[in-house]
Amino acid sequence: MLERCGGVELRGSTPVPYLERTVTQYWNMFSLWFCMSCNPLPVTFGMVGTMSFGISLRDSALIILFFTVFSTVPVAYMCTWGPKTGMRQLVQARFSFGKYFVSLLVLLNLATLTGFCVVDSVIGGQALSAVMDGTTINATVGIVIIALLSLLISFCGFKVLHLYEKFAWVPALIPIIIATACGGKQLKEQVMVPAASAPQVLSFGGLVASFMLPWAALASDFSTYLHPKAPTLRVALYTYVGLALPTVLLMTLGAAIGGATPNVESWMAGYEKNAASGVLAAMMHPAGGFGRFVTVLLAFSMLGNLSATMYSVTLNFQMFLPILFRIPRVIFSLLITAIVIGVAIEAAKSFFLNLENFLGMIGYWSAAFIGIVLTDHIVFRRQNFGSYTDDEDAWNDAKKLPPGFAAIGAAVLCFGLVIPGISQIWWTGPIAETTGDIGFECALVLSALLYVPLRFLELKVCGR
Repeated sequence: MLERCGGVELRGSTPVPYLERTVTQYWNMFSLWFCMSCNPLPVTFGMVGTMSFGISLRDSALIILFFTVFSTVPVAYMCTWGPKTGMRQLVQARFSFGKYFVSLLVLLNLATLTGFCVVDSVIGGQALSAVMDGTTINATVGIVIIALLSLLISFCGFKVLHLYEKFAWVPALIPIIIATACGGKQLKEQVMVPAASAPQVLSFGGLVASFMLPWAALASDFSTYLHPKAPTLRVALYTYVGLALPTVLLMTLGAAIGGATPNVESWMAGYEKNAASGVLAAMMHPAGGFGRFVTVLLAFSMLGNLSATMYSVTLNFQMFLPILFRIPRVIFSLLITAIVIGVAIEAAKSFFLNLENFLGMIGYWSAAFIGIVLTDHIVFRRQNFGSYTDDEDAWNDAKKLPPGFAAIGAAVLCFGLVIPGISQIWWTGPIAETTGDIGFECALVLSALLYVPLRFLELKVCGR
């Protein structure tokens, strides 16, 4: 397949051959992940801890730090697989889930990534609307503008995406710093709440983990063009710091903003009109026209996360069914943009409720996926990347791949304990009533434990 045409990447999800993995600018991995995380998205997530869960700023900050530190590890590790195999993350997952069962993961990942695209578009659109209190641009028009600009970046592919993310974090970070400086004196006006209970800690911690773990399903999507001899530790470290550092700082800032918003009249008014983006805009109102200009920059800072996520969505569309590999990746860029615009306009009408419902669903399958894929790679393949690449055609040949019964069986069976441990708006299991949400922990551990005997059985019966 033609790799590029006029600067646009056409390869899609097919593995990148060894000789075409030539990128040696490993520092780009840090700037990519940092830019994707340096925007109002983690600020919005942090606000959930103090505003929705009723947790104090101190407790929220500790929960954010602890759960982010641990849940970023698998993302950083799996990102290092891209240079070794040249495979996108869910293409490599065929080596545990099989050629056809992996389509179920792709479907779940499509829903997850599309959900994040919707959230990004709503935040960016509401920020544009907040510039003039919705009198010039309403949230709907703002959503369309943000989505179309992201389309332009994701349409071009890997090289343009990395080039954009290399520099875009600078104008993305500046408005957040300015907003904090303008409204910083109000952050001390925290709502007084009792110390967090164990259920609150685990439930909000699960929400934080749900923000981080889904990145694992697309981690290597951004590293497949790196040189095969790329230093593993450097790639992992750049990914880890680039993702965790801004997430911890900005989520904590969001928790501080959320804890003060009910006590600051102008912030609460902004929140009621444009949710988190409205609060950030209200923080900058004292700066007058300059504050409005910075709010525009704040809206456009969502492009880094949204365009990278859209890029992965286009790859996942191809991976959903083998026949879709024949359709150029760029066609799916247009499709996902249309879907995101339509859904985001509706989601904006009740943003925080939809955000919590969305987050409550994505962490569980992501944790099960990580548990199974890591167990297969470490226990059964002994971290031998040759088992993926020695036969160049194995990734697309069902006869050379595992049938996937063990992986899909472990993923399904682990939910026998996950479901009772879920605590969400739409469902609270009997275990979670006492412990809080432990669903993602159960999914991660149980899927790994169940996969081992099921995989041994699969090997014995099927011989592959």
